[in-house]
Amino acid sequence: MASDVRGGAASGGGSVVGLVLVLPVLVGALLPLSFAGGGGRRWFGGGRQEGQRAEAQAAKDAAAAAFYELDTAQRGLRITIETITAVDGSPEARRAVEQFAALGRRIDEVSHAYISAVDAHDLDRDELDAGTAQRARGELVRAREELERVKGELDRFESGLAPLLGRAETQLARLAPAVERARQALRGASEALDSVRGTGLRADDLAARLAALGPELTRLNEGAGRHGVAETLERADRVLRDAEAVRAEAERLPERAAEIDKRLVSLRTRAQALTTRAEAVEPVLSELRRRYSAACWQDLQHVPEQAAGAVRQAEERLAEAAVARAEQRWPDATALLSTVRALLDTTGEAVSAAGDRLRRLDAVAKDPTAETDRARFAVRDAQRLAMEGRSRPDPRHAGPLDEAVARIERAVEGLEGRHPDYWHFLMELEAVRAEAARVVAAIREERGAGAH
Repeated sequence: MASDVRGGAASGGGSVVGLVLVLPVLVGALLPLSFAGGGGRRWFGGGRQEGQRAEAQAAKDAAAAAFYELDTAQRGLRITIETITAVDGSPEARRAVEQFAALGRRIDEVSHAYISAVDAHDLDRDELDAGTAQRARGELVRAREELERVKGELDRFESGLAPLLGRAETQLARLAPAVERARQALRGASEALDSVRGTGLRADDLAARLAALGPELTRLNEGAGRHGVAETLERADRVLRDAEAVRAEAERLPERAAEIDKRLVSLRTRAQALTTRAEAVEPVLSELRRRYSAACWQDLQHVPEQAAGAVRQAEERLAEAAVARAEQRWPDATALLSTVRALLDTTGEAVSAAGDRLRRLDAVAKDPTAETDRARFAVRDAQRLAMEGRSRPDPRHAGPLDEAVARIERAVEGLEGRHPDYWHFLMELEAVRAEAARVVAAIREERGAGAH
C-alpha cells in the first residue's frame, strides 16, 4: 500500500504534492499585496472602518476649505479696514476698527479649535479604529461649522462697511488729481511771477508768498502714506487755493500798477480842486452870518480851517503813496490812496454843506409853506394807512402821528419873531417825515406778518 501510495504520489497524485509545496509561497507573496491595496492600510474591520476613515477625511477636507475661505475673507477685510482708517477718523470708523478687532479674536478662537482638531487625529495612521475616526469626524464637522458661522459674521460685517468704504474710496480717488492740480497751480504761479518780473515789476510780496508754499509742496511729495489721506487732501486744496491767488495777483499786477498811477493823478487833481472850493466857503459863511441867526450857521464856522488841514494831510499821504509806488510796495500804496480818498470825500462834504445850507435857508425863508406841506402830507398819508380797515387807529400808531402833527405846528409857530431859526424849522420837519415813514413801515410789516 505504501508502494501504491508512493506510486500514486509519483504518478497521478503529483499535483497535490506540488500544491502543498507551493501554497506557503503564494501566501507569502500575497500578504504584501494586502497592505499595498488602500494606501498601505490594513483591512481591520473591513469596509465599515474604511468608510469611517473616508468620512473623517472628507470632514477634514471640508474644514480645511472653510478655514481657507475664512482666512482669505479676513485678509481682504483687513485691507478694507486699512483703506477706511487711512481716510476716515470719524467715530463710526473707529467703531468699525473695534468691531473688526473683536471679530479677529473670534476668528483666532475658531481657528485654534480647527487646528487642534486636525492635530489631534492622524487619519493616515494604520491603527486608526472606527471609533477614533468617528470622533475625529465629529470634531472636524463642529470646527467647520464654527468656521462657517464666523465667516457669515464676517460677511455681514463687511456688507455694513459699504458706506464707509465708499466714502474712503471717493477720497482716495480724489487724492492723485488733487495733488497734481496743486503742483500745476504752483507751476502756473511761478511762471506768472517770472512773466511779470520780466516787465520790470519786482512783486517781492508775491515771491515771498510763493516761497512759503515750498515746504507744503515737499509734504505733498512725501505722500499720503506719511501724512494721511485727509491731511494730504486738505493740504493740496490749500496749496491750490494759495497758488491760484498768487498767480491771479501776479497777472493783475501790471494793471494794478497802472491803476495806482491813475489814482495818484486823479486824487492830486481832486485835492487841488478842493483847495479852491474851500477858499469859497468863507464868503458863504459871511452871507449866512449876515442874513441868519447864529443857530443856522455856527456848526459850519470852522469848515474853512478844517478843510485846509484835511487837504494838507491828503497831500502828505499822496506824497507817501507816490514813494510806495516807486518802491513797488503795492499794499502800502493802495492803503495810502484809500486814506486820501476818505479825507477828500469827508472834506468835500463839509465844504459842500456851507453852500447847501445857504440855498436851503434861502428857500425856506422865501416860502416855508412848501416844507410844511411836505411834512403834513407825509403825516396824513400815514394816518390814512393806520385807519385802513379799522374804525379806530391802533394807539401804537396814532400816538406818534398825533405828536408829529403837534411838532409841525410848534415848528411853524417858531418862525414867528424877529430872528426865526429856519435851520431848526427844517430839521424838525425832516424829523417829522422820518417818523411818519417809520410808522408806515411798522404798519406794513405787521400786516404782512398777519397775512402769513
